[in-house]
Formats: sequence, C-alpha cells, structure tokens
Amino acid sequence: MYSEAETRRADQLIAKHAPLVKKIAHHLMARLPASVQVDDLIQAGMIGLLEASKKYESSKGAAFETYAGIRIRGSMMDEVRKGDWVPRSVHRNGRRIAEAVKIVEDREGRDARDEEIATELGMSLDEYFSCLKDSNSGKLFSLDEVTENGEGMIDAKVHDHEGPGKKVQERAFKERLIAEIDNLPEREKMVLSLYYEEELNLKEIGLVLSVSESRVSQIHSQAAMRLRARMGEWL
Repeated sequence: MYSEAETRRADQLIAKHAPLVKKIAHHLMARLPASVQVDDLIQAGMIGLLEASKKYESSKGAAFETYAGIRIRGSMMDEVRKGDWVPRSVHRNGRRIAEAVKIVEDREGRDARDEEIATELGMSLDEYFSCLKDSNSGKLFSLDEVTENGEGMIDAKVHDHEGPGKKVQERAFKERLIAEIDNLPEREKMVLSLYYEEELNLKEIGLVLSVSESRVSQIHSQAAMRLRARMGEWL
C-alpha cells in the first residue's frame, strides 16, 4: 500500500513524463509496419511509465527519465510481441542473411559488402534489400534492453542457469557486444548511434547522412544482421 505522499509523487512523475511516452512511441513506429497502431504503443507505454513511477528509487543513481525510458520501451515491446505480426519467413530470412554475412566475412577476412551477401544468398541486390526491409520491420530492439538483460537486438540470450556464473556470462556478453558494435563499418555504427543515443528517427538520420529513409532502414538492418552473425555463439 502506498502512502499519500508516494501516490502524489507518482502522479507528478506521470504528468511530467507523459510526453516521453509519445516521443518513444513515434520513435519506434518509424521501424514498425502499419499494422502496429501508435495508440496501442502509447497505451502500453503509459503502463510502463506508471510502473516506473511506483518502483523508482532515486537512491539507485539513475535519473528517472532514463529509468522510465527503459520501462516504457519494455512495455511497448511486450505489446508488440503479443501481436505476433512477424511471419515465420521473416525470421527465416533473417537467419539466412546472418549466416551469409558470417560465411563471407570468414572467407574474406573483412566486412561483408551488400553485393557479396546477396550473391552468397543467390539473390539480386534488390531482392536482398527487400529482405532487409522485411527483417527491419520484424525487429524491434533496444540497446538498453540488450545491455540490461542480454536479449533483444540480435535475439541473443545468455544461458539461463542461476548462480555467479550467470553474472559473469552477462558481463562477457555486454563486453563482446560493445566491442562488436565498435567494429562495425563506420556508417552502420553511426546509424546505431544516431538512432539509439541521439534518438533521431530514420528520416532525420537520412538527412544527416544525405541518404533516403529507406537506405537508412537498410543500413540499420544490415548492422543488426552483422552483429547477429558475429555474436553467433550467444544465439
């Protein structure tokens, strides 16, 4: 049971940060298919904000907006996953792309190029870009979530056993992921940085890089697939 003061504090936090829910919802919508409604994301996000307002402890060190942002995104992702709107073929093609990236990079000893991946898949470049677009719409992920619980961006998960070994694995996973992000081609690394750290949408990133919004989407997906290929042992 919450005291009157705690309830009042929670209400104030919700009122002040309600615009954050809309901001995050519209930011995520840039990468989701039309079947996902922004109002559904906002509703789920408000639930996340409500939970954050009740559980936040300033003594833990994190600013409320940072803490709430993670809870809001997590709540929205739960709502999207419940919809089960991603066809199995999208997941299957995503795995194929990641496997092709690994084959090319192991063979060439450098970053795989778009045309090389397409050739490895037996596709034209346009077909490959189409698969990337579908995969991008099927991937809602957050760098916060990846580093919080070891899953999300590349469908990776540390082993589920309990005990001190689990913490060691989680730390190793985070360190490896950070290193692999740093080793991405410069443009892919920049897209991830602008999207997750600067919180620009795909259109805004396109203006920064002087490319189309669809090209930003392709680069974004390519980064995810490259990370998935390089983090294969964690899958």
